[in-house]
Amino acid sequence: MSDAPLLKIVNVSKEFFGVRVLNKVNIIVNKGEVFGIIGENGAGKSTFMKILSGIYTPTEGEIYLEGEKIEIKDPLTAKRLGINIIPQEFNLVETLKVYENIFLGSELSKGFLLKKSEMKRKAEELLEELNVEIPVDMNAENLSVAQKQMVEITKAIAFESKIIIMDEPTTTLTEYEIRTLFDLIKRLKDKGVTIFFISHKLEEVKKICDKVLILRDGETITVKKIEEISIHEMAKLMVGRELSNIFPEKIKEDKETIFKVENLCLSKMIKNVSFYLKKGEILGFSGLVGSGRTELAETIIGIRKKNSGKIFLEDKEIEIKSPNDALKNKIAYLSEDRQDRGLILFFDIPKNITLSSLKKYSNFFIHKKKEKAKSLEYIEKFDIKTSSLETLLIYLSGGNQQKVYFSKLIDVTPNILILDEPTRGIDINAKTHIYKIIRDLAGLGISIILISSEMEEIIGMCNRVYVMKEGEIMGQLLENEINEESIMFLAAGLERKKEKV
Repeated sequence: MSDAPLLKIVNVSKEFFGVRVLNKVNIIVNKGEVFGIIGENGAGKSTFMKILSGIYTPTEGEIYLEGEKIEIKDPLTAKRLGINIIPQEFNLVETLKVYENIFLGSELSKGFLLKKSEMKRKAEELLEELNVEIPVDMNAENLSVAQKQMVEITKAIAFESKIIIMDEPTTTLTEYEIRTLFDLIKRLKDKGVTIFFISHKLEEVKKICDKVLILRDGETITVKKIEEISIHEMAKLMVGRELSNIFPEKIKEDKETIFKVENLCLSKMIKNVSFYLKKGEILGFSGLVGSGRTELAETIIGIRKKNSGKIFLEDKEIEIKSPNDALKNKIAYLSEDRQDRGLILFFDIPKNITLSSLKKYSNFFIHKKKEKAKSLEYIEKFDIKTSSLETLLIYLSGGNQQKVYFSKLIDVTPNILILDEPTRGIDINAKTHIYKIIRDLAGLGISIILISSEMEEIIGMCNRVYVMKEGEIMGQLLENEINEESIMFLAAGLERKKEKV
């Protein structure tokens, strides 16, 4: 049926344990469209996309591809049908090389022998098309988060696709990489490829999409042509109310310096970094992707071994050789990669919350009642949306997973919190809640280091900001100096400011 739409979704619904998370979604998608999907965390976006990519099967409803009714039983079926997904949380095999990941499951071979040279050559061509410089022989475990994202994108375009699903594809990318991605989307569109574009960045949805589906609580709120809806209307329909300022009022930090780093070095990644942190302060670290902020955090908490430098806690020099040493010194770290380094998705909520504080709940045996009671406190305090305590984390939305991660950190009663991209991949409502959590923690006297690639987040939350470039601190900005222009000048190396103590 040549005149049929590419994809027709009829009354598609999904239930987990009797709870309906997606209810009777109906859309028609044409060939060569960029179709935006937006909504708060828990709205049903990822569930819907997992149905299309064969990860979940719908509880009810029908799917038609080019006029033919189809059943997408598993991801391999989806791939054979020409449906590929670029997931928000990466599916790379860490021990395999870049080119092996790109062709995983679709290896080029002659008989029993793999055509490694051909796969390497094609992988290099695909990466070149994306303007990405990543050695194809590098193991995935050595890639940065941004590089992993680009490899996931490369996997999706490596084979003929009718539909590519992009779930938060720009979260870890620089402005240059985002422009490159958008150019690629336009080229794919011209070839007749349909793109599902899921993003919390409504400006990007407005810029790149032809239509937008807005979901709330698993229900379709509206489907609009992009020229018929403004960014403000999109945001309002997502949350069901008018939006106020998402950042809480800043509080004044204490004058007391409680933490200090002097001349910290890590091979070529961190170069003589020195800074201080006050009690109850929200101290920002800004910079472009690759500036060394994550490497700095991981060196401070002992994931990476420093070459030289000193760390002081309340004027006493301390040695941190592992994350356990950091926890003993009441320093907790929230990783930018929550699913690989922070949480265990196939554990329930209490088990995740008490991962780092289990001694508080056990002697010879784990006190399950005490563990559950504390977990219920965090669920209420942080407004974690879940059908029960026993829900596995894999079934929670990204925003609710992040709140569980915060609960886990707070349960170790830290004095210092290092937060690396704490709102990555979560919606505006969940962000607002997490910003309030961060501000309230600072109000209790907890000192916070906030690493973020989002300029608004740094400007809206921080008392002071250090800006990094290529492993060096380019300058410090005090509260009245924290603005987009000053940050970008320092991040690009166009200016260097001496620290004012």
